[in-house]
Amino acid sequence: MILNSQHPLRWPASRLRSTALAFLGAGLVAGCALPLKHPGAQLDLPASWDEAAVAAPADKAVDADWWRSFSAAELEALVAEALSGSPDVAVATERVLQAEIAVRSAGASLFPTLNLNAATNRGETRERTDLGTVSTRSEASSAALAISYEIDIWGSNIANWQGSKATLNATRYDFEATRLSLTAGVANAYWQVLALRERLEIARRNLAIAERLFAVVEARYRYGAASALDLSRQRSTVLAARDALLPLEVQERQSLRALAILVGRVPQGFEVSGRSLDGLAVPAVAPALPAGLLVRRPDLAAAEARLAAADANIAVARAALFPLKLQIGLSSAVSSPEFGFGGLANPVNTANLTLSLMQAIFDGGRLRGQVQTSESQRRVLVENWRKAVLTALKEVDDALAAAERSRIQEGTQREIRDETARALRLSELRYKEGSDGLTTLLDAQRSLFSAEDQLVQQRLARLSATVDLYKALGGGWQHPDAAARLVSGG
Repeated sequence: MILNSQHPLRWPASRLRSTALAFLGAGLVAGCALPLKHPGAQLDLPASWDEAAVAAPADKAVDADWWRSFSAAELEALVAEALSGSPDVAVATERVLQAEIAVRSAGASLFPTLNLNAATNRGETRERTDLGTVSTRSEASSAALAISYEIDIWGSNIANWQGSKATLNATRYDFEATRLSLTAGVANAYWQVLALRERLEIARRNLAIAERLFAVVEARYRYGAASALDLSRQRSTVLAARDALLPLEVQERQSLRALAILVGRVPQGFEVSGRSLDGLAVPAVAPALPAGLLVRRPDLAAAEARLAAADANIAVARAALFPLKLQIGLSSAVSSPEFGFGGLANPVNTANLTLSLMQAIFDGGRLRGQVQTSESQRRVLVENWRKAVLTALKEVDDALAAAERSRIQEGTQREIRDETARALRLSELRYKEGSDGLTTLLDAQRSLFSAEDQLVQQRLARLSATVDLYKALGGGWQHPDAAARLVSGG
């Protein structure tokens, strides 16, 4: 078809009808695409969890904003900042964008291609004659419009497009899995910072107690009621308490910088206001049934989507084995040998219809090898999917057990802490009265410090186990087709 402002090309009605019938026939033939039917991966799922005795009885969906259930306003702000500024989320977003572009590119092969080529040429020839120099000028212009369409007889282009869509879905699920991992990472890093700060405060209190007792021992030594050995032992206790502060301070600064990286901030100068784990709520989590886990974990959905993409790759490879690749080409051109686009000079119109066939005669088994490779890759993805499901089932049971055991241990450790604090007070009074020796007092002091430190670590373990349980259950995410898939059992 020609673009000429003076003499546009007019297609005859018969030619238009022929063209329309050609593309209609191509569309009908392309409808005979190879079906993407391959046996799915089978896996028997348990009816309940092994840790059902400690799990909440209700099968209630996890809240998508699960981190708000800890009643930590600063954590909520950190999560919001991480989801908007983390490099990991930005990278995952770009991968989704790339997959969307790939889908559009694959879909473009289902439509005809249209190319326009326009050219103009001007020249001047000078020739010396007996009469002088004779100049001859020439000008020629042409415009051509070409339409080509590959008839997708065996459905290769459609399968490629379907595979690109499946890959896009997998990338989107990977994005959700990245968000979930990032949120859990921010929560656990925040707990770690608060726990280290609380342990530092306990170590400082222990140092203060040691220094106070050292003053008592020193006074008794001056009056002859304590030996030089008692004084030396208590001085060693004070020095050990001071030394215990250093590694905790280093760990606290390292954890704070790690949290800054997760949030997407510069580590230098980053700070949080929280000082301890006290006041944080530890929510009870109701786990989904094992069967429901398949539609609530984005990583499992991504693995399944890659299986669908592998099916499409097999269809593409198999389609390459079949004969006859047909391509229809339709072109029209108008040219003017004397004038440019701005003038008229008896333009010449031409139109061509081309039908090309292509069939590989011998390829040394390359195409069949591609089919076998695609089938092997799919088998690998099936096993990867099975492993991902088995791992997910293990993670949920492990998280259920850890959450319940840490809850019990925290309660027990709290009682131990209270008793050791009472024992230290009594031991200090008895030492001042001369009823007990310094050894009993030092043992009581070390027991209290250890009990308080263990209590903080147990609470940290309980909070981390709860976060891990939320993550293992999918963090409130649901497959877009969750209802249909559960009904169909797919």
